[in-house]
Amino acid sequence: MNQEAEAKKVENKDLQTFLDDTFDTMGKVLDEQNPELRQLEIGTVQFVGRDIARVSGLPHIRAEELVRFAGNYMGLVFNIDPTEIGVILLDPSENLQVGSEVQRTKRVLDVPVGDGLLGRVVDPLGRPLDGLGEVNTVMRLPVERPAPAVMDRAPVVVPLQTGIKVIDALIPVGRGQRELILGDRMTGKTAIAIDTIINQKETGIISIYCATGKKSADVAKVIAELRDHGVMGSCIVVVATGEDTPGLQFIAPYAATSMGEYFVEQGRDVLIIYDDLTSHARAYREVSLLLRRPPGREAFPGDIFYIHSRLLERSTHMRPELGGGSLTSLPITETEAQDMSSYIPTNLISITDGQIYLSPVLFSKGILPAVDVGKSVSRVGGKTQLPAYRSVAGDLRLSYSQFEELESFSRFGTRLDESTKRILERGWRVREILKQGQYKPLRASEQIASLLSVTGGALDQVPIEKIREVEGHVLEAFNQELPELRERIDSGKKLEMIDRDYIMGKIKPAIAPFEEAEEANANNGVPEKKN
Repeated sequence: MNQEAEAKKVENKDLQTFLDDTFDTMGKVLDEQNPELRQLEIGTVQFVGRDIARVSGLPHIRAEELVRFAGNYMGLVFNIDPTEIGVILLDPSENLQVGSEVQRTKRVLDVPVGDGLLGRVVDPLGRPLDGLGEVNTVMRLPVERPAPAVMDRAPVVVPLQTGIKVIDALIPVGRGQRELILGDRMTGKTAIAIDTIINQKETGIISIYCATGKKSADVAKVIAELRDHGVMGSCIVVVATGEDTPGLQFIAPYAATSMGEYFVEQGRDVLIIYDDLTSHARAYREVSLLLRRPPGREAFPGDIFYIHSRLLERSTHMRPELGGGSLTSLPITETEAQDMSSYIPTNLISITDGQIYLSPVLFSKGILPAVDVGKSVSRVGGKTQLPAYRSVAGDLRLSYSQFEELESFSRFGTRLDESTKRILERGWRVREILKQGQYKPLRASEQIASLLSVTGGALDQVPIEKIREVEGHVLEAFNQELPELRERIDSGKKLEMIDRDYIMGKIKPAIAPFEEAEEANANNGVPEKKN
């Protein structure tokens, strides 16, 4: 009995000691606290419309500040009028009610950034959409950031290989460039962008695909292709589909750019695809009209040029002392009835450093990719092109344009001299060699071998319908017989005349059987089929 009483006394003493220590600690914490009163501004929802809200109160609110509605719904301050505030909603508005409270967050809209985003599919707020759990990131950056100063930029001198012959040879793109892709619906604009991403598999370039206003099924198809080709691990997909609010669609390109700028500041190279800025402009027009901003041409607000210029000006190549990273953008826009002079396309053409125009006429003829060389231009890329291209395709653009004019003229049925016929024959073969299947990007050295085979005259005796088959044999012979030369070309070394002759000597045996077959057909009186 005494032992039990003794044990109870020890237990009570331990408990009292524990309580004393706890109260002492709490007292010290309270003594160190310096409580202060902070003003909390709360507004009231006066009107809820489709994807917008009008709020009263909040006298110290700032432009582009983030506000929080009841239920943790977020909105972005868009208009600040004397009596009310116009807010674009970033979440669905079905559960918002007139009279509910709105709180200031005193911060601008920002997104998570970091290596944890690689391989993930997220919305413009950084919320995961791929069912793989939370995104582990290291920091957050504002969605709206100023473009780098002019003195912080370096010249665009390093090529960004798309893997597409007609672009890399005739309309080259450099790292840090802004090259517009435009054309009518269903002409292969997204296909060019996806092929470019796939071609970066071994380059170390980080790719960001920003889908704005597209159908969910189309975005899912793009994601599936990236995964099938093994490039998703170095990609970030930012999605704001047509089913999302216009506010979310509006911020999507800016959020994707901030995600890319994190890597640029680390000295890395980033490729970003904006697919597409026509839908982005329409989303901005929608929220502007809903909030009663004055409309201008085609009902777009007056600052429609500025929203795209401040976005695309963030793409650049940084100076070496600032890391030397680059952000290359390929914005996509849609034309109607081949009209390049409509409002949004002309705005974007004037902002970017060149454009790749896809023609529905070429697409309908099966000339894929349907790049119209005459209407396409790269204002920077010529300085970035690998030296081997200049020695093989230096005058190809001019000669190809002359061929297209001659081809149009020859359709009138006039008699042609021999030199004109030779130009047409060579032009048809160049056009055929520039055709390329989707998801089949080529290394720079393979493109050089293909172009050299046609510009060097090795394919002059091959039937046009056999060109694509012959090209496969040429590339096979080139890769097997000249691995060292292939590496030299890919590393940026100049192609000497002796190298050209060496390549021609190796690929001619692959072409010889087709030339002999054509000769045999000619001797039997079988006419050559022309394109």
